[in-house]
Amino acid sequence: MALEIKLEAFEGPLDLLLHLIDKNKVDIYDIPISLITRQYMDYLDAMREADLNIMSEFLVMATTLLDIKCKMLLPKEVNEEGEEEDPRDELVQQLLEYKVCRYMSFALKDMQHDASHVMYREVPMPKWISEYKAPVDYDVLLGDMTLEKLNKIFEDTLKRQENKIDPIRSKFGKIEKDEINLEERTEFVKNYAETHKHFSFRDLLEGARNKLEVIVTFMCLLELMKTGKYDVSQESEGDDIIISVKVAA
Repeated sequence: MALEIKLEAFEGPLDLLLHLIDKNKVDIYDIPISLITRQYMDYLDAMREADLNIMSEFLVMATTLLDIKCKMLLPKEVNEEGEEEDPRDELVQQLLEYKVCRYMSFALKDMQHDASHVMYREVPMPKWISEYKAPVDYDVLLGDMTLEKLNKIFEDTLKRQENKIDPIRSKFGKIEKDEINLEERTEFVKNYAETHKHFSFRDLLEGARNKLEVIVTFMCLLELMKTGKYDVSQESEGDDIIISVKVAA
């Protein structure tokens, strides 16, 4: 039975292959390459009078089909994962991608057709907008200014800013002053002592944030010792300082 083909119906070789697959009702993932190749070659015979530029695309696909057909007759190759490679896989992937693009073009065409039936009413421009005049004529303001000139001005401005930066001082770190209220710290030490009664200086400094806070806390402790309400002891050099609150007689 002869294959009836309309040359103008196909936009390229992939379009023709999809037509042959649909016509023969075969699975695109399991293309009968011999049947499709034979029908494809029949189409090429009908294209003898076609433009050579159009014909060249179909000849390239014919070469691909014949190459796949030859590989199907040979033992299948095995990839690095130990799986058999199907010579048709690359062609199937091309057909699937083309099919997606084709359906997308149909959807866009339908959207364009639907949009052609939509009419819009022009929104009248308010008078205060139509009669508005800008306070500055930008054409006069810019004059012969160009993007190149603006870029040159911008670069010069950046360069001046860079020249103002001291290359040595700019690398200095920022010195921040920690302020500790002596009265508040003294009150903290007194409250801590009344709560714990017997504790080490290390325990008292558990929440200290920096060296300055440690020094101020130690000074507060020395001042409190002058009141005679606290006993401070240290068994040997390097051991913890133990503070005890004296019990009133």
